[in-house]
Amino acid sequence: MNATADELAGVVDLFGGLTRAELERALSEAAYRADGQSVDEDALETAIEEALASFALVRYDSDASEADAPLLVAGPTAFPTVPNHAEDVPHILDIEPRRPDRDTLGETAHDRFATAVDRALTDTDEDRLQTLLDISYDLEAWAPLDLAAERDELSEALSDSEALE
Repeated sequence: MNATADELAGVVDLFGGLTRAELERALSEAAYRADGQSVDEDALETAIEEALASFALVRYDSDASEADAPLLVAGPTAFPTVPNHAEDVPHILDIEPRRPDRDTLGETAHDRFATAVDRALTDTDEDRLQTLLDISYDLEAWAPLDLAAERDELSEALSDSEALE
């Protein structure tokens, strides 16, 4: 079973958030229910990293979390979709629903976004700059954030790169 970013978001959204290990276990249960399939661990690792980079998943690290590891939660760019055979996973796993604090989650996403913006500006990666500009609007709608300063930086960098062409 190879899950898309939206399917990963759909699974974590069933619980409000899952650790990486819990997400793997949930997907393994869903894969098994789908005719005994299994999860490709390398493909899952890649899918999680890509979902984090695209903000389909956001890592939530809070002292108040009952989990031992950071939680992965559905992010602002995700369209959470529950994969086939995963709808019963909450009944199978013994994990209580979680309710991450939206303000803390927003701060975490903002920090991650600022880092991504800095990296894209340093690398002068036009595609990534444009993607982050688009993501900035999603982030503001998703969490109580003001990303006007970052958006100005991204727009200026894109204008500068267009002027050089």
